[in-house]
Amino acid sequence: MKLVILDRDGTINEDSNEYVKSADEWQPLPGALEAIAKLNHAGWHVVVATNQSGLGRGLFDVAALNAMHAKLHRLLAAVGGRVDAIFYCPHTPDDKCQCRKPAPGLFEQIGERYGVDLKGVPAVGDTARDLIAGVAVGCEPHLVMTGKAMPLRGRTLPQGYPDNTTVHQDLAAFADYLVAQG
Repeated sequence: MKLVILDRDGTINEDSNEYVKSADEWQPLPGALEAIAKLNHAGWHVVVATNQSGLGRGLFDVAALNAMHAKLHRLLAAVGGRVDAIFYCPHTPDDKCQCRKPAPGLFEQIGERYGVDLKGVPAVGDTARDLIAGVAVGCEPHLVMTGKAMPLRGRTLPQGYPDNTTVHQDLAAFADYLVAQG
């Protein structure tokens, strides 16, 4: 099974320091949906692993989160793409759970659900915590220079990123890279 795990905010859609709290606020990054469709058309199953502490902070509820994800699915379908599943952590950092990235819990859940070893599975995100969570279960780390990583464009990655991190301009560049790998 060809599986890729993507972060959501800052990787697929615009991020916000004020949190993305509604379907209206959820806006895809340019080319991101088409990138997912390209991956799908090349035989890749795409799964999302996302921290959603806005739930635990009371900034939005599960119905609002479901509306955001319904918008994602609708817009993806319009460009011929799909996300197979969305795994999310609803906790705040204070909860000290095992599913909030950089802890690997979401990735472990994905491996269990799909019955696969995640060794070598590409994990894509815009922060070190996205990549650290994936690397903990053997994923290949890929950083996109969108969202929180934008200030790092053109710079050497600071300490804290996995040594074997591959850097891409955005999700479209990652999709091009992965499809070219075969």
